[in-house]
Amino acid sequence: MTSVFPSPVSMDAAQAMLHTVFGFERFRAGQAEIVQALLGGEDVLAVMPTGSGKSLCYQLPAILRGGLTVVVSPLIALMRDQVRQLQGFGINAASLNSANDEAENQRVYRDLREGSLRLLYVAPERLVRPDTVTLLKRSNAGLLAIDEAHCVSQWGHDFRPEYLALGNIRAELGDITTIALTATADAPTRADIVQKLFASPDGKGGPREFIRSFDRPNLHLMMQPKASARKQIGDFIAARRGLNGIVYCSSRKRTEELAAGLVAMGHNALPYHAGMEQRLRDANQDTFLRDDGVVMVATVAFGMGIDKPDVRYVCHADLPRNVEAYYQEIGRAGRDGLPAETLTLYGLDDMRLRRMQIEEGDTPPERKRIERQRFNALVALCESPRCRRQTLLAYFGEASEPCGHCDLCQDGVARFDGTVEAQKAMSAMMRTGQRYGTEHLVQLLLGNTTDAILRSEHDKLPTFGVGKDRDANAWRSIFRQLYGGGLIDLDIAGHGGWFITDAGRAVLRGQQTVEMRVESLSARREKSRRGASGMAEAALEPADQRLLAALKDLRRQLATELQQPAYVIFSDRTLLELAAKRPTSLYRLTDIHGIGQAKLERFGQVFLDVVLAHQDDRAA
Repeated sequence: MTSVFPSPVSMDAAQAMLHTVFGFERFRAGQAEIVQALLGGEDVLAVMPTGSGKSLCYQLPAILRGGLTVVVSPLIALMRDQVRQLQGFGINAASLNSANDEAENQRVYRDLREGSLRLLYVAPERLVRPDTVTLLKRSNAGLLAIDEAHCVSQWGHDFRPEYLALGNIRAELGDITTIALTATADAPTRADIVQKLFASPDGKGGPREFIRSFDRPNLHLMMQPKASARKQIGDFIAARRGLNGIVYCSSRKRTEELAAGLVAMGHNALPYHAGMEQRLRDANQDTFLRDDGVVMVATVAFGMGIDKPDVRYVCHADLPRNVEAYYQEIGRAGRDGLPAETLTLYGLDDMRLRRMQIEEGDTPPERKRIERQRFNALVALCESPRCRRQTLLAYFGEASEPCGHCDLCQDGVARFDGTVEAQKAMSAMMRTGQRYGTEHLVQLLLGNTTDAILRSEHDKLPTFGVGKDRDANAWRSIFRQLYGGGLIDLDIAGHGGWFITDAGRAVLRGQQTVEMRVESLSARREKSRRGASGMAEAALEPADQRLLAALKDLRRQLATELQQPAYVIFSDRTLLELAAKRPTSLYRLTDIHGIGQAKLERFGQVFLDVVLAHQDDRAA
């Protein structure tokens, strides 16, 4: 059952409001069709990549139709960020969560009684409370938006039990029009979402599904074997000084150590993790949101509640949990559509840690099997000899051509028949009882007699020293590629060493061949350049770059005064257009991306004054 809005709203009206309220000239790909479906009272499941404008798909209908739209969001920070942005556009929005003070809650209740509230953000835990359901029934909620909808599915990468009640809540609210949104959901996850959120007594009337491409063409994908993470990331950031970035680490301790190391290298880096004192954590987040050129070194939860559009790069100092987590985390870069970059470092220690986390986790066997598959897909992405984007999209079921934009496409990769090398490595594993890890096997292949165990047990084996033609790093790369190709696996429950899979035994017997890539760190060493993310600013004339710097200074001052994130005032894209187009009147400011009526009235004149003050620069 779907609810039809009280009065039809045309797409012409939607287009007009898109411009006057949000300051956007046109819909992004896929948005218009979803908006039209919701305005027609249809239920929707939307799978759209991060940064493609999912939120607008329900925010615009919420304004056009009137009444109340309830938005389910899993994080308080995300709710507050969305509310601040909507209020900046002149829209009455609020949130109900445990961080509210009593005065704030009373304002929300008053606006609900008066019917003036357009969007109310709530956590799933709050929504399932009987008093909340009663409140929403009295407020005649007409649209339900469920963000991060993959959390409802046991097959989703971030399953949350509290999401399971949302289907019943939807029914209690009268089966109101509902949109479920996510950036990562494969076919089993999508089917689970439909079954749990949209099930009807007659088994009919499922949602319309809109599946956008998972491609983020503005992101440059790069991966490197881990040598010295601090130096690799430090060099990467040094070439992008002055840009906003996030560096993800696997632990709180590593977060603080890496942040301190980057500060010692001269970078403006701040740590962020749940174990920090609340005051310091909030202060660091505020600095990141307000200032330019800040590097936030954080655990992976950071960024989920931050809709900061001008993050120009995301680095992983440690390997993510799986492909979905990788995709979601790199998706926090370049949400404004401008070029952004990603760098992921990986090593065998990372692989061992992630596998141990899966095996030691308190989850059912079937869930662990799925998690292994997802993690192995990430390892395969790291070690793939073909285009990164092509491999990533293939995981999500999309066929594509080589992108020409990732590290492998740009730098190229040499390949060779690695069958003999694979047989040497697996023979060493077999002859030592499949009990040892990488470093012991590498030293065995190199014939290293300084190792006591090698001298006492293994120096008489036929495989001792058979790999002297390659160095240790080359053999480590071979072991990673064997793992990525599914030829060997980690015995986490036993000795913790490598063992040979059925596919590996076929290679060992000579029944299959193996293609490998030549791992050359020198060929892929980070170039001393500003990076793809600096192209937009670099394309400006020197005079326009000076104007852009002045506009950013003004934005930072206003953000400090108003205690708001800088992008809530104006995004980087807005400032870039102001610097390039140099409008000469308030009327012309409405031609600039992101300047709607509310922002024009609030900030238009002060930014116009800065533009006019620099008019003579270009002529000079």
